[in-house]
Amino acid sequence: MNYTEDDLLPLSALQHLLFCERQCALIHVEQAWNENLFTAEGRIMHERVHEANRESRGNVRIEFGMPLRSLRLGLVGKADVVEFHRKPASRNAKSREWQPFPVEHKRGKPKADNCDKVQLCGQALCLEEMLGVEIPCGALFYGKTRRRRDVDFDHALRQETESAAKRLHALIESGQTPNPVHTPKCKSCSLLNACLPKTIEKRHSVKEYLSGAMQKS
Repeated sequence: MNYTEDDLLPLSALQHLLFCERQCALIHVEQAWNENLFTAEGRIMHERVHEANRESRGNVRIEFGMPLRSLRLGLVGKADVVEFHRKPASRNAKSREWQPFPVEHKRGKPKADNCDKVQLCGQALCLEEMLGVEIPCGALFYGKTRRRRDVDFDHALRQETESAAKRLHALIESGQTPNPVHTPKCKSCSLLNACLPKTIEKRHSVKEYLSGAMQKS
């Protein structure tokens, strides 16, 4: 089943979902957004990347801010950078003469989880659907380390990405914001003051305690 244009959700929401489902719902269900130093630096980095339009460097053509869409996954967005590498001695159709290689820019450093990789893989899946080609890999560029890290779009990552897209649609369609779970990564979240993880978590703990006590009495 394919989604319609009206059903499409932001590609960037995949990263929000895997970082924190509550953050994802606050942004995409409740339309809450606060900018902090981290998000401001990230926004500025993306704006600078998207300012350019197109470059050519030898056998590499570079597109900036390339629009992406997948009706199969129900996703829409932009790729920071897509490098098109010319294939040697290619005589195929024009769209197949160039090998796409998506590059996503991040302000920080590599994360322990797969949230950035899933967002990048989502871009690759969009490109594959749009261009009718297979994309085996891409890269993440981190502003803090000033290094690129190659990412293989293997079966496991593709499955995780497709599963995340389904979960994202289910979360948005539910219209429900999950309860908070306070973790160390809450410190860097721009929605900390809107989320109030410690406060709400305590309220739920007290509620559960009182409910349990009443059932025992």
